[in-house]
Amino acid sequence: MARPLQGIRVLDMGTFITGPAAAMLLADLGAEVIKVEQPGTGDPFRAFNGNLYSPHFQTYNRNKKSVELNTKDAADLAKFDELVASADVFIQNFRPGVAERLKVDAARLQALNPRLVYADISGFGQDGPHKDRPAFDTVAQASAGFLRLLINPDHPRVVGPAIADAVTGFYAALGVMAALYERETTGKGRHVETSMFEAMCHFNLDDFTHYLAVDQIMGPYSRPHVSQSYVFECADGGWIALHMSSPPKFWENLAEAMGVPDMLEREEFATRPARIANYDKVIEFLAPIFKTQSRTYWDDRLAELEVPHSPILNSKEVLEGELGQHHGILAEADSPRGKFRTIRSPLHFDGEIERVITAPPELGADNEEYLGKR
Repeated sequence: MARPLQGIRVLDMGTFITGPAAAMLLADLGAEVIKVEQPGTGDPFRAFNGNLYSPHFQTYNRNKKSVELNTKDAADLAKFDELVASADVFIQNFRPGVAERLKVDAARLQALNPRLVYADISGFGQDGPHKDRPAFDTVAQASAGFLRLLINPDHPRVVGPAIADAVTGFYAALGVMAALYERETTGKGRHVETSMFEAMCHFNLDDFTHYLAVDQIMGPYSRPHVSQSYVFECADGGWIALHMSSPPKFWENLAEAMGVPDMLEREEFATRPARIANYDKVIEFLAPIFKTQSRTYWDDRLAELEVPHSPILNSKEVLEGELGQHHGILAEADSPRGKFRTIRSPLHFDGEIERVITAPPELGADNEEYLGKR
């Protein structure tokens, strides 16, 4: 089994996405993750569609156990401390000050267990001018300069998934892994901190590098122009994406695929700088041609001529398509509510893929195993 973190115990006291996402990544690698939840209600994400098992909750809580503990209660706090003593990692994403009020702050827990790696995720950091502000995905994207790169200025709307939430979870998991590795030498845990603001600034590295290196403030069309990335609608209403980059052969092959062999003789296609400068004209020329044939036709034609492209697929098409089927990205598990289905971990270890998962836990499903009570 591809479970390199087997033997590591994680206490996940996170809610919504950032903390649970970090814990899920560790669980996918074989760690034993015990989700510590409020009695009766649990992670607020559970109730996002009117019950305690919403799709939102399911997304980031597979491969975990669930126990109910209220650390404001003395008896529950004692049970919690027993778990801390046996844990390798603790993860929380409370606003600054909340961990102390709940008696789950790093100082107290690491006094109980000096080997504990304590992961502390916030919106804007544990100090500073915005530390007390509520932070959610869109707010974090905007504060780090990332959201403006996704906004169409002619039709301003927030688009896309919760990128900042998920990315912050990834960075937190990376920090935990580094601290666990160091602990093998030092024998001591670490207090690992990150914030959604800092995570998204680092994720937005290309934007900041252009500003710092050449004083360029990038916009939503800056990268697509330079990378020569395009989307086109086809005759059947489907869409196709191209990433033409710099090799001339891509454009030569595209001209052949489009049935316009002299296309590169046009002024706007003549050179890479010309295509960048005349990005809109390139689209105006190509768009009507793409509209003459179906997405399947263009997919086959462009693949035949090795033009970098992909149909723009929805989730159903990805799962049922040849790539999704070949790589077996769908993972399934039985649960009391029926079949749980999700996407497996993308990591391979020595060619081995972990395909076995467990469904997200019902609230308090593991109270008896870990707490000795129902």
